[in-house]
Parts: sequence; structure tokens; C-alpha cells
Amino acid sequence: MTSPSSSIYGRRWNRSSGERSTPDRLPYSPSFSESSASSRKSNSHRNPVSVAARSVAGIFVACFTPPETTKNFTDSDELKAPSVTSGSTRGGSRSSNRGIYGSPQNSTHGRKSGTGRFTWEEIYKATGKFSPSSKIGQGGFGTVYKGRLDDGTLVAIKRAKKSVYDKHLGVEFQSEIRTLAQVEHLNLVKFYGYLEHQDERIVVVEYVPNGTLREHLDCLHGKVLDLAARLDIAIDVAHAITYLHMYTDHPIIHRDIKSSNILLTEKFRAKVADFGFARLAADTDSGATHVSTQVKGTAGYLDPEYLRTYQLTEKSDVFSFGILLVELVTGRRPIEPKRELKERITSKWAMKKFTEGDTSSTVDPKLEQTAGNNLAIEKILELSWQCQAPRRQNRPTMRRCGEVLWSIRKDYRELCALDRSLSCNSQRSASIREK
Repeated sequence: MTSPSSSIYGRRWNRSSGERSTPDRLPYSPSFSESSASSRKSNSHRNPVSVAARSVAGIFVACFTPPETTKNFTDSDELKAPSVTSGSTRGGSRSSNRGIYGSPQNSTHGRKSGTGRFTWEEIYKATGKFSPSSKIGQGGFGTVYKGRLDDGTLVAIKRAKKSVYDKHLGVEFQSEIRTLAQVEHLNLVKFYGYLEHQDERIVVVEYVPNGTLREHLDCLHGKVLDLAARLDIAIDVAHAITYLHMYTDHPIIHRDIKSSNILLTEKFRAKVADFGFARLAADTDSGATHVSTQVKGTAGYLDPEYLRTYQLTEKSDVFSFGILLVELVTGRRPIEPKRELKERITSKWAMKKFTEGDTSSTVDPKLEQTAGNNLAIEKILELSWQCQAPRRQNRPTMRRCGEVLWSIRKDYRELCALDRSLSCNSQRSASIREK
């Protein structure tokens, strides 16, 4: 029997017939049992992608990360986990599936994603010889150019600074290539390929035109994100992380969920980027409960239990997602050093206000203070509080986070529709009285 989760996050191959079944689109499933997602199996066969990635010399540092303070220790075991291959998982078959959002018929891009190695001529032509007019970003890792491939596909071409090539940082580049090559989902940035040319290290991904979530929360694009848009973005991110945790061939932990790694399309659909810190999760079928690894991530989003014990699980992404929810509600960055001492750690301040029953004082002043908004925000902060539980066992799964957010959005839309109806009736009554 097909599990409800498979109909939401991925198409499953029918191994006997070789056909794909087409699932319904994203039903809300409050009856989902988290315990049914507790067992998974993995396959340790080598993937040609990882072999190709290991042949790449040098590095591409933090390929998708804007220049922020990160806690980044050398981690020599980063690539020792088995390569991602087909296997079985959590109460069902873990097939070589792609998310329904990433399947070709749902793609908005002309070029198929994959692990292609581009030529220097293709990159040179796509960027107009690395024309300054094609430059769309600059960071600690290097420069980002907007390019157009021969087939018309718009891409972001990320070119590493030659000065940052260093052997001990090669892990991030290899992890980026390997992880991006294995995933495809509408809410994950699409990977097209990479280039190694003499001392050049370049990654080619889809072009996402509307900036980052952080930029929009700061109103750098001139438009305020209303609560409905913020809820949609939170759900998109929850879907993406759930896909990584449950519907890839081997579960993947992102390790750097944050607002500056969430890109927005022109229709404000969210895409999670930056897999430089991604790590394969523990193989629970063998009895493992966590991966012991040195800490990587961004200050303000780091799971304190992971920081203290060096034990990494999917629940570390859940903690980061909880911080992101606070960011969506308050509009503030996780760390605000210029504020008074009690407000500098945004999540700590917001959770204190929430537990004291003073949710309204945490709301982004750019958001309307309506009954519908206030009720939804209180529920979002309650979920964030659960995600930030000190012990990982007490945090919900990302799948559960997605379900809760769907329920919040459903109630929010119904309440907004009721408010509009009452407003219309009030205006109609006033008009009748005037007559």
C-alpha cells in the first residue's frame, strides 16, 4: 500500500512495470504517524557522481553562502558516508525517486538537471566573457554571474576566487557537487553541472530571480512580505527539508538552513540553496542514532545539542527551521548585536515573550495587527518553540512541521475569508443606512 507521505513528496517507480505513478497534489494529513517514519535502510554502493566529484581538484568555498559568520571546523570524515544510491526506507521502498516538484513535467526550466561537466567555452559564452554587466553577486567565495546557456536556460554561474583554493576546504566543494547531483525538488535550487578548468572552479545552478528571503524581510526589494506569503515560504522550506530527510535515497542533513540560503522566485516560491555543509544522515537500519562530526553551520541557527555533543541528526535542521520561523514572524535576524542585551538573541527574546503571553510585541511592525494574523502568529511561534526544544527527542520531525503549517494556513485563510465577508456586510449595511 502506498504511504501517504509518498504521494506528497515524491513519485515512486513501479519496479515491475518501470512506470511512474502520479500522486495527488499535497493533501493535508494530520493522521500521519511519525513512528512510521522511524526506520530506514540504505545501500552502500558507489555512485559514479561521487567518483567524479572526487576527481575535482581544489575547492569552491561555501558555494551558495553569502558572507556571514559561520562556525566551520575541518571535518575529515565528511565524505566517508556511503554514496547515495537506491535502497529501501521507513516503512516502504526508498526508490530512486525525484520529488513531484522536481519532475520534468513540473519544471519551469528548459534544461534537465544533472551532473554535466561544462566546458570553459560554454561558461565563457554564457557569461558574455564574464562581463561586469552579468555580475549579480559577490561574496567571500567569489563572484556570481547570470548566464544564458545555448538552449536558452538562465543560470547562476558561481566562480570561486582563485585565492581561496586550499586542499583542506575541498570537502565543501565535493559535498556541494555530490549532494546537488542527487536531489531534485521544486523547492531546492536545481543543479546543472560544474567546471574544472586549470585553476578555475565553477558551479552552475538555476537562476532564481527574486533575491533571498533575508533581503525581502529587510524590504530591500521595496515590497513587504505579508503573513500569507511568509506562511507559504515556510511551507515550501518544510517540504524541501522533508524531502532531504525522507525521500532521497539516503537521508541528507542540510546543516545550514537560514534566511539568506532561501531564494525566492518571482511568484515568491521558496528554493533552498547551499549544500556545502550537507551531510548524509546516520544509517538507522544498522542501529546508528546520529553522526558524530565536528560542528558546521551559522551562528544563531546552530542546534545547541549538536554544538555541545557533536552528534548530528535531522533534528538539527528542525532546530534551525524553528529559528527561521521566529525570523519570519519578527522580521529580525537571529542575532541583533545593536539591540539592548535582552533582545540580542532574537529567538530567546521571542520565546520568552511567547511563554509570557505577549506574542503581539514580537510581531514584525511591517505586518498588520489583525485577529487572523495574531492567531496564526501565535500558532507559528508555538511550533517554533517545539522545534527549539533543548533535547532533539522532543522536537517534531520536519514532516510534522509541514503538516502543522498546512493546518495553520488553512485556518488562517478561512478566518481571512470570514473577515472579508463581515467587512463587506458592514459596508453594505452602512450604504443601506445612508440611502
